[in-house]
Amino acid sequence: MLQKIIPAFLLLFTTFSLAQVLQEINPPEHIKTVIFGGPTEDQFPVVELGETITLEFDDITAGERDYYYKIVHCDYDWSPSQLLRSQYLTGIDNQRITDYENSYSTLQPYSNYKLTIPNDNVRLKVSGNYVLEIYDDNYELQFSRRFVVYKDLVSVSATVKRSRDFNFLNTKQVVQFSINAGSFQLVNPKKEVKVVILQNYQWNTALYDIAPQYTIGKELVYKYDQETSFFGGNEFLNFDTSDLRAPSSEISRIEIGDLYHHYLFPDRYRASRDYTYFPDINGDFVVRTLQGDDNSREAEYSLVHFSLPYDPILDLDEVYVFGKFNNYALGDENRLTYNEENGMMEGTLKLKQGFYNYKYVVKKDDGTVDLNRIGGNFHFTENNYLILVYYRSFGEQYDSIIGIGNANSRNISN
Repeated sequence: MLQKIIPAFLLLFTTFSLAQVLQEINPPEHIKTVIFGGPTEDQFPVVELGETITLEFDDITAGERDYYYKIVHCDYDWSPSQLLRSQYLTGIDNQRITDYENSYSTLQPYSNYKLTIPNDNVRLKVSGNYVLEIYDDNYELQFSRRFVVYKDLVSVSATVKRSRDFNFLNTKQVVQFSINAGSFQLVNPKKEVKVVILQNYQWNTALYDIAPQYTIGKELVYKYDQETSFFGGNEFLNFDTSDLRAPSSEISRIEIGDLYHHYLFPDRYRASRDYTYFPDINGDFVVRTLQGDDNSREAEYSLVHFSLPYDPILDLDEVYVFGKFNNYALGDENRLTYNEENGMMEGTLKLKQGFYNYKYVVKKDDGTVDLNRIGGNFHFTENNYLILVYYRSFGEQYDSIIGIGNANSRNISN
């Protein structure tokens, strides 16, 4: 949904009076392939203060439109913080994105835009949660993305264990960790420190408001079982369209019309099958083409066709193709429809050439999403976990991030 910018004084009043949570807004249909990352390969920027983040996206109208960016600092709960812009930014945002080029010899014309922060116009001054907002020249919000900036002031050590709850012994993973403050001064850690745990950089399943189980000197210990547990899910499915000329083990055939068409082999229900490990990139995607040298400008867009046999397990609920390619959103574009002629649930997505992870999820009548009804839940599944450590002492105006921790279930233990 598009939003209009309101005058600054009204925005300031609205921010403080309503303290709205800033959710990520997904782009309209003409904006595709939003790539947002930091120094690592993962498409979720977790950067130390001063490190670079990059945003890239395509406009398939190819009209060389003007786009502008704004940066909003947020508190722990993703409501805008009380800081003025001058307190968290050096320079000025609300600048036009000037780095853009048109696609080269592609069937689908598009304009490719790139933004780097920090740049000549703006730098970040403090750590914490941030939202990057992209507007068009009519001052309408096109999309937004979250990112986090931290200072390395405390150390976090973490491990992943199997659940001790017999009901979830084979389906859940438990993140246990400790925070060592070292020389960083904590007066009242149970009130000053908050944590968030993310599985595969997905905010929709994040765990909040977890207090330390106990403290030992300057060490905060979180050795919970149920409170820090996640369903393991299953490895993501994948396909690779980087070669337009040859099918692969996931692609049954390739056709060409106004655009290329990639038809995937029908997928299977894996919830009742034994777990099988095969490497994935935990829901992410990588743009690449074998028919050119510049992935940003020479990669083609193709129509990728998905299919899943209908099964009573779906119970007439809505089924969606789900992945980082559309920021894990559920919309009409990625919803499957039933084909009476062949008994398949089918969907088609316009995607840029590359390697993609995806899974099928089910939206129930009550609006909740069942992430693993089709793929299944296994404690063996390889997942990444990110631990964010937030800090606010008495009298401070915002929540800073003073450390991060990482763990992977590849090394899960009992």
